[in-house]
Amino acid sequence: MDTIDELSLISKKVKLGSAHTCDVQHDVPAVFFSNGGYTGNVYHEFNDGIIPLYITSQRFNKKVVFVILEYHDWWMMKYGDILSRLSDFPAIDFRGDNRTHCFPEAVVGLKIHDELTVDSKLMEGNKSIVDFRNLMDKAYWPRIKGLIQDEEREAQGKLREQISSSPLSETPLIKQEVQENPKKKPKLVIVSRSGSRAITNENLLVKMAEEIGFFVEVLKPAKTTELAKIYRVLNGSDVMIGVHGAAMTHFMFLKSGSVFIQAVPLGTNWAAETYYGEPARKLGLKYIGYEIHPRESSLYEKYDKNDPILRDPASINEKGWEYTKKIYLDSQNVKLDLRRFRKRLLRSYEYTVSKSNLRLQHQPQ
Repeated sequence: MDTIDELSLISKKVKLGSAHTCDVQHDVPAVFFSNGGYTGNVYHEFNDGIIPLYITSQRFNKKVVFVILEYHDWWMMKYGDILSRLSDFPAIDFRGDNRTHCFPEAVVGLKIHDELTVDSKLMEGNKSIVDFRNLMDKAYWPRIKGLIQDEEREAQGKLREQISSSPLSETPLIKQEVQENPKKKPKLVIVSRSGSRAITNENLLVKMAEEIGFFVEVLKPAKTTELAKIYRVLNGSDVMIGVHGAAMTHFMFLKSGSVFIQAVPLGTNWAAETYYGEPARKLGLKYIGYEIHPRESSLYEKYDKNDPILRDPASINEKGWEYTKKIYLDSQNVKLDLRRFRKRLLRSYEYTVSKSNLRLQHQPQ
């Protein structure tokens, strides 16, 4: 909270009139909020910022001005696509703009309903988290379309070079390969972590998933990774796998009906379910929580098998957040029991294929 600016509200009497002049007169309301606090962590950016901003401003139908305390250019770059779907007007940097702005109405602070969700009972028009997900679709599509066009132009350029440098006898073969469109495999995305809570046998997980029949992509999002690129990868996938952590917030980029498998390290059961499992179900995802066994934790190599850290994580968590963070969040990696995990993958594959076949059956002939 120390990083959030304090805002003082002063009541102005109408009869004072010209004593309080406006440099800028707005005819739409303002919403004041801060970009301080936990920004820089994607979970908090969505849970404490973007989703509450949607909840608070949606009723204005874009006829609203955002006034931002602790204004950061990087935040505007990162979330500008979404903000443009919430407001028709440029945002105001509260600290950087010294003019006097006058608004007919102002909302100070943001409303929050629950973890990564929108309570439709509290929204005008019964808007839900699914509506927020649809808004992200519209927000990111123009940029994704541009990325696709850039890739197509690059591919066409490479193809022309390949054709021009090949003997004439090989040209028909090249064309034939380009025209082929094999049946798509279900796509599985592994959200990879480095540092703590990494999957140490990730390469074997990839191999097993491919053997089952998935097309596998390993996604390693960084703080600087453009959200539209992450959105494109996950929006086009059928299954997402990751270990509990802030990056699991990206489950919101999955289409309704997709599978989200969260590997749950020791000592993180409550947080994994509360912050990601329950919200994922509300979004319409098929959620599978994979709670690891002690032998699948790197902590198994550090502590006696009867140590409460392994056998009774709840008792450790009761000691306080600093214990949870130090032991279970910052000092634990995961080595999946692939035989055990394979059952979840097979179930996900069968579910995805049956869903795809059902969709094909209902397509017009």
